[in-house]
Amino acid sequence: MTATRSIPLSALELTAAVREDRPYDASRLDRVLRVEERYGLVEVQAATPWKAIAAALRPGDARAARTQTTMMTVGESLAHNAAGPDGRPAVMHVESIALVTPNGELRRASRTAQRELFSLIAGGQGLFGALYSVTLDIGSLSRAVNEAVQTEELSSARPLRLLVPPEKLEAFLAEARARCAEWRMALAGVEVRNTLQENDSFLRWARRAYAAVTLHLAAPPVLGTAVRATQLRRSLIDAAIAQGGSFAVSCTPEATRAQAEACYPQLPKFLAEKRRLDPCERIVNPWYLHYRRLFSAQTCAVRWAN
Repeated sequence: MTATRSIPLSALELTAAVREDRPYDASRLDRVLRVEERYGLVEVQAATPWKAIAAALRPGDARAARTQTTMMTVGESLAHNAAGPDGRPAVMHVESIALVTPNGELRRASRTAQRELFSLIAGGQGLFGALYSVTLDIGSLSRAVNEAVQTEELSSARPLRLLVPPEKLEAFLAEARARCAEWRMALAGVEVRNTLQENDSFLRWARRAYAAVTLHLAAPPVLGTAVRATQLRRSLIDAAIAQGGSFAVSCTPEATRAQAEACYPQLPKFLAEKRRLDPCERIVNPWYLHYRRLFSAQTCAVRWAN
């Protein structure tokens, strides 16, 4: 039995839903809107799966169909600025973005028009509006498929995603194994993927070429061990920072404020821009609430009773 596709969600419907604060089914934003081979561009809606784009652009190409992506859809990839199969962050494939802002205005942003908004949306964790469509560079996507590299996967467990300069990778892994041994928590597996630098996003994690390292800690899910695992993860983040590295801001809530400030000094301004463009905080998510709380907390001196 052939599955029926949902009724597509138009830009007009999306704009009205956001303006009137009505719920909508974001999964309906799953269409390839146009392919302009003359200009080398393809426009797709935000929830379009990468596999659907591959099928539209390279029908029958088994290699394109097998290419692995970190996120399933274009919108998810752009919200996290996730690295693609060739190590390039998602924003590097993007020509322009169409977004419905929190006040219900449909706006198009690119590197040349509304560049500031473009940089905030790319890697902005979905906080600056409802993404309607993304226009992608076909040539850039083709290079991503042709230059795709396999992730080196040694095991599968709970991940901690860190960024390390490639030339410091061996030293970092040796330090990571030593710290895990010190905490008596086994390092169950490691994945390594090379990523490339980008200069377009505001909350930029790819400031240079990095080895993106995913560490899997074999820790049983009990309270005492969970606390120790958090302490170990913070220690491993420190180890990455000591090697000139960083952590993936999209998925590392255990990072302390000091670690976040060291790796993402632009975070306070990013949060300020969020409040400026969405003063009523109509669009929030757990990521935003976490970092808002982390950066609004006041430090106080510790006093000990005699």
